[in-house]
Amino acid sequence: MATRLLHHYHNKPELFGSSSHAKRHSAERAILTPVLSRPERRSQYRRGKSEPGKEVLFGNEMKTVDENYYKAQKLVSTKADQKAIRQKVERRAEEERQLAADLEAHAPEFVLGLRPHTVWEKMSVSLSCIVQGAPSPQVKWYKDGVLIQPTAVPGKYTIENKIGLQTLGISRCSPEDSGEYSAIAINSHGEALSYATVLVNKHQGLDSGGDSLKLESSQLELDVDIVDGFETSFGKEGDSLALTCTFSSPLRDNQEEICWLRDGILLKESKWLKIEHSDKFTKLTLPHVHKEDEGLYTMCLLTWTGYKEHSRYVFVRDGPAAEVGAPGSPLDVECHNVNKDYVFVTWKPPSADGKSAVVGYFIDRIELGSNGWIQCNEVPEKLCKFPVVGLSESRTYQFRVRAINAAGISRPSRISDPVTTTDPTAGDRVMNIQTDIGIIPITKDELEGDVRIPHPPTNLQVTDIGQTYAALYWKEPCPRGREPLTYIVEKSVAGSSSWQRANCEIPVSCPRFAVTDLVKGKLCCFRVRAVNKYGISEPSQPSEAVSLGETPAALSPPHDVIAIRNTRTSVMVQWKGPEDETDLLGFYIYACEVGTNNWETCNNKPVNSKSFPVHGLTPGKKYVFRVKSVSPAGLSDYSAESTPIVVNNPIFLPSAPYGLTQLYSGKNEMVIGWKEPRFPIGPEILGYFLDFCDAVDAEWHEVNIKPIKTKLYKIQNLTEGSFYQFRAFAMNWAGVGQPSEASNQFKCEEWTMPEPGPPFDVVFAEVRSSSLMLLWQPPVYTGAGPVTGYIVQMCEADSEEWKTFNKEPTPKAHMRISDLEKGKTYTFRVLALNSAGIGLPSLPSDPVLTETRPGTTEIDVGVDEDGNIFLALQTPEAVDTSKFIWCKDYEEISSPERVLIETTGDTSKLILIDPAEEDVGTYSVIVTGTDGVSSSHTLTDEELQNLKKLSHQKRNPLIKVKSNWAIEHLEKGAVRLWLQVESLSPAAQLRFIFNEKEVSSTPTHKINFDKANGIIEMIIQKFSDEDEGSYTAQLQDGKAKGQFTLVLIDEKFRDTLSQSDFQRNEWERKQGPYFEKYLRWEVTEECDLLLTCKVANTKTQTSIEWCKDGKQISNVTYDPQTGLSSLSISQVSRKDEGVYKAVVADERGRDSSVLELLNQAFDDILQEVCRTGGFSASALKVQGTAEGIKLYSLTKCNMEFMKKTWYLNEKSLESHERRRMGFDNEHIWLQIFNPTEADKGKYTLDLFDGKETHKRILNLSEQVFSEAVTEHQRLKQAAIAEKNRAKVVKGPPDVVNIMEDKALCLSCTISGDPIPEVFWMKNDRAITSGEHYQVAVDKMTVNFTIQQVTSEDSGKYSIFVKNKYGSETATVTVGVYKHGEE
Repeated sequence: MATRLLHHYHNKPELFGSSSHAKRHSAERAILTPVLSRPERRSQYRRGKSEPGKEVLFGNEMKTVDENYYKAQKLVSTKADQKAIRQKVERRAEEERQLAADLEAHAPEFVLGLRPHTVWEKMSVSLSCIVQGAPSPQVKWYKDGVLIQPTAVPGKYTIENKIGLQTLGISRCSPEDSGEYSAIAINSHGEALSYATVLVNKHQGLDSGGDSLKLESSQLELDVDIVDGFETSFGKEGDSLALTCTFSSPLRDNQEEICWLRDGILLKESKWLKIEHSDKFTKLTLPHVHKEDEGLYTMCLLTWTGYKEHSRYVFVRDGPAAEVGAPGSPLDVECHNVNKDYVFVTWKPPSADGKSAVVGYFIDRIELGSNGWIQCNEVPEKLCKFPVVGLSESRTYQFRVRAINAAGISRPSRISDPVTTTDPTAGDRVMNIQTDIGIIPITKDELEGDVRIPHPPTNLQVTDIGQTYAALYWKEPCPRGREPLTYIVEKSVAGSSSWQRANCEIPVSCPRFAVTDLVKGKLCCFRVRAVNKYGISEPSQPSEAVSLGETPAALSPPHDVIAIRNTRTSVMVQWKGPEDETDLLGFYIYACEVGTNNWETCNNKPVNSKSFPVHGLTPGKKYVFRVKSVSPAGLSDYSAESTPIVVNNPIFLPSAPYGLTQLYSGKNEMVIGWKEPRFPIGPEILGYFLDFCDAVDAEWHEVNIKPIKTKLYKIQNLTEGSFYQFRAFAMNWAGVGQPSEASNQFKCEEWTMPEPGPPFDVVFAEVRSSSLMLLWQPPVYTGAGPVTGYIVQMCEADSEEWKTFNKEPTPKAHMRISDLEKGKTYTFRVLALNSAGIGLPSLPSDPVLTETRPGTTEIDVGVDEDGNIFLALQTPEAVDTSKFIWCKDYEEISSPERVLIETTGDTSKLILIDPAEEDVGTYSVIVTGTDGVSSSHTLTDEELQNLKKLSHQKRNPLIKVKSNWAIEHLEKGAVRLWLQVESLSPAAQLRFIFNEKEVSSTPTHKINFDKANGIIEMIIQKFSDEDEGSYTAQLQDGKAKGQFTLVLIDEKFRDTLSQSDFQRNEWERKQGPYFEKYLRWEVTEECDLLLTCKVANTKTQTSIEWCKDGKQISNVTYDPQTGLSSLSISQVSRKDEGVYKAVVADERGRDSSVLELLNQAFDDILQEVCRTGGFSASALKVQGTAEGIKLYSLTKCNMEFMKKTWYLNEKSLESHERRRMGFDNEHIWLQIFNPTEADKGKYTLDLFDGKETHKRILNLSEQVFSEAVTEHQRLKQAAIAEKNRAKVVKGPPDVVNIMEDKALCLSCTISGDPIPEVFWMKNDRAITSGEHYQVAVDKMTVNFTIQQVTSEDSGKYSIFVKNKYGSETATVTVGVYKHGEE
């Protein structure tokens, strides 16, 4: 391929002149002209020929020329090859761009075409379609091939184009509007057509009674409508919010034709919002609300007759501040100019500054997949924009922003959408070339050849200047070379030739960078160099000189702020923007209730329009408003405040009356009735105007000049037998509204039927979940006789069947409809009855949904502070023009002299002036100017009597007592008599009476009167016999009175006097050391008796002594620090019974405490000891003994005073020769001698302490018994052996001293069976009986004799006895001394 291209350029040398590098290579082209062959050149040089101005070359110089020639020829060929390819690629790219434009542009097409409609006359219909095309097509509408011109028939046609949705609206259809309608869409690429038919049917119904219709069964299904849309909502950052719209019927195939919009922008599902549909509703959920979610939300539904939409505003309040006083979070964080290592971030400032102004912002970034946020700037940025540099290529980042003020840092904003750092120009450097072998992609880098050192960048400019940075942009060099490029950014003070590198630490790999560390006020220039692995390019041309300067000032505030009523709870605020709207991001609106100085933010997302509806206001309150401008530099100052405005319904022209019906007809007159307009709810209707039209001339004529106050009117001077139509207008303070739809044609002929005419004005009130009150007006025409009753019929929604509600006619023109199904829609009509039969039905009522609306209030019945019996209703829905209409038994109150009606704001009160039996009945109230607020209350005779009693109490009030007379003993024996009543006013008066004489306060009898707390008290310093009697407090506070008496005589007085004396003595006692706690006893866990007392007010010299029965006790403990003294008695017995006394004394006085532990008191101690011992007794244990088996329980005390009973298998045991029972200080035991099998079983020990029994149980089973018997046998044998063992019962003395020549006789008594053998030893050597040593044994007596002792006989002598059971030794030491020695 390259070879063919080179051959192509050699054959066309003229193409060299068009090279893009012609100037650069002009020198090389000069060398090649003219082109000679090598032999010709050699011959020319040999001949020495030379051209003028040229030298002749020789030797190596000729070789150099040849080399230069070939190099230049190759370079030119290469450049020519690249130029041709570039030109072909550029042509191909231009063709592709044109092809893309051609592909994008296309003829119009109908995505959703028109649909046919069948409607009834006087209804409106909308034809809708969706059309697409590029460029956008123009749509024209036709009827039966004739172009529709809306201006030709004003008010008939409405043509709209909303987001590609084309709509044709036809109002008040007539049969003439039937036909084929088509929409033709046209643009430069063609046209498209969609058409549909519209069929308008006439009504078929009754001529009398008005608008009662009978629909054909073949009528098309009802169109889907929005019956319950979401309301204006107030969310909070971090919370969730759901918006729901409910439809009147299942959507069937329309679900895909629902769309949600915010501020006119189509919404799609994301992690920030979820959209779900069902056949009856659609729902949009914001799972985590942010301020970016604030705006006007619209749900658009495409139906058979067009489209229907529902819009409401969603407000988002700031979440709780991260720190007290910190600002709100910024919003709308967006990323721009994304490059390989650079992102430019912008945001909008928060509406709430906090406690001080915002001084700057921190920008954070996070790389997708990592966990931690990284702060991008160290110095807070004041402007709402910041370039982030130093990013990594091909990484995905998200950003967030935090606002800073003096109080702290805000919550972070919502994170931005993820962005990936890539080279945005990479795609522009790739071209596709069509060749014979296919498409070959070629990059510009490949066409630039072997460029080593890159050219300098171009078009360097400063794109943005912030508070701390200057953002630069330049174009990459061309050619740039194949090697990767980086850049060096340099800065220099303007006018200086010294350049300093600006990106020492941050590599720059894209043509964008932000220079920081600039000095405010100094002009700086910038230049850029390109770098690759071969070297550094020349610098670019310097940029213009710029300076950071001062931070740009915020915009000037808006002005001319005005507030206009919008709805009952909202106000439309309008203003004019600042003169200079450069960089304007929107406006924030603030509201304040007059008199509170509490300013609240109305919107947390800047609005771009210069008007805004402020919702969520309190009806009847007065507000002022102000506005701020929003720009990247921050918020402006506040605008001037608007004029205060009271929030309430605005006054609009009334809508048209409806439901015109014929109530009576004479020969030349008619009575026509109608219903009042539905909207607006608030303003009062001042009257009506009526027009009539003869069916022949079809010209409307006025019936009345002055307004009609009622909703029916008699029209006279008509022509008998003629047909007439009527229409009505309503008038309020705003003017005369639109006319109603023309009525049916009514024939003017005298009614002679015997049945009554139709009742009229059927309305409902007191609508609740299962009931409502239906009211109507009697028929104007009564027929042959008076009306005797009424029949009420009702019809459920989606049904044509009328059902009779009351089996028996009701005589009154009202009826309570009960037992309705909650949440259903009903329609009612009424028929009058006389002696001739049932008359014509009334016009059906409006449909009513049976539900109790949130916030519904009922009539409150009670008695006010003045004693008036009242019925009152308060409703927050009342407006300034509302009226409260009170009725008794649903009829206008005919005796106004019996009631007084007071209405203030949203509350109306009906007061019964002189309540009597005739006031019993049902009272009802209807509040005009509201959406049906009404209530009723049936006042029964019993309730009235109770209210009259309460009224009497209110008019003759008694002072209520909180705490009746009480007696309180104070220190030093003083007595306080006091009572407490309800809180009294400062004007309250007190009369204190003692024994029928008024007394006043004295030092000894002080009287205190605390009016605020209602406390009356008398403090008697020294209570005595003179204070016996009655005490009375007489109170009066305005009309309220009260008298309260304390009778203090006889036993009550004596008790009080005794207690007073005691308190006085106690006080005197405590002036020196005294017993804070008197002597008392307790039994410890170890069954010891512990006597304790506690003394107080002691000194170092204070002493305490104990005695029993007058004898001092010494073993007493006393701790001066705590004042505790105690005496512990172990093993309590009767000897411890007596009178114990403790005395504490010092120089200030003495006090004593006596504790008598006698008789029953001591028995109680013993019982407690037994009880404690019973609890502490261990479980029964078994022990084998030499005598037999012993069962025992360990105890902590002597159980002498406790009843102890042993049981074997539930049978009580007694002591006998084989069974012995006993106890000591440590045991309770049962000894069984010579146990046998009969001794097995369940043993129980009952310990009775006088109140309760403590049981200990042991099951002497076979194994336990066998083990115990075995031990018994062993011990028995051991006892026998011990008894019969050889023993020295009475041995010799331990030491014997004897004089020489004396006789020594040692005598011992022994025992044992059999008789033991006897052996004597001296110094452990056996002695043989002989002359010197004589041993004599006489039965159990052994004598050892030495007749004449010598000094050699001194030593240790032992007697050793033994038999078969054992042995024993006794020892004596013999000392022999000489004559004369002592």
